[in-house]
Amino acid sequence: MDETPSRGRPRSETARRAVLDAALRLCQDGGYQALTMKGIAESAGVGRQTVYRWWPAKQDVLIDALRDLGLREAEHLDPDSGDTLRDVRSLMDATFALTRQLTGKALIGLMAEAQHDPGLSDRLQTTVIGPRRQALRTILARGVARGELTAEDWALDLAVDFAFGTMWYRLISHHAPVDARLAEQITAGLATLLGSAAADGARAAVSPPAGPPPTTAG
Repeated sequence: MDETPSRGRPRSETARRAVLDAALRLCQDGGYQALTMKGIAESAGVGRQTVYRWWPAKQDVLIDALRDLGLREAEHLDPDSGDTLRDVRSLMDATFALTRQLTGKALIGLMAEAQHDPGLSDRLQTTVIGPRRQALRTILARGVARGELTAEDWALDLAVDFAFGTMWYRLISHHAPVDARLAEQITAGLATLLGSAAADGARAAVSPPAGPPPTTAG
């Protein structure tokens, strides 16, 4: 949620964190549709009315949980090693790891709900999706400023769509994993798309190993 609810008694930070962690864990284990406020309360060890006093519905809990997790992982949102492609890879690795381990099903469920709930869509964009997109764009823009990338400004938005669009497509279709290999491939793809001097090296790093050299007779 965008603001801490003011109704009811002040929430215990320990109980709040227990509820948020339980919501993400249960959603990742059992899926969005199976997630209930009762289940969240039981897993967190708090009363159901306590949860309802703080959050009206499960999507509110999940939005808060994802935002809270983003704040805790803030150091991974803005890596600045001095190497743009290394920073891209670091951000992608951290994002995809969280998606696989904890947030993937919550994101898919919320995105589905947001298709017919404009308010939820706005909150999801503002608190979860937008900050990740901006983090990657900031890294890429910094690379352009340093001369490591040669892209026009409009290409940066397209590059961000490419990176996170690929993630969303795989999350929804399940045709391929969202893993470290994908982070490596996206980094190489961005190097090519945005005119990096290191593009050849990045492509070589994700190319399949060459087969044995042909033998000659004689």
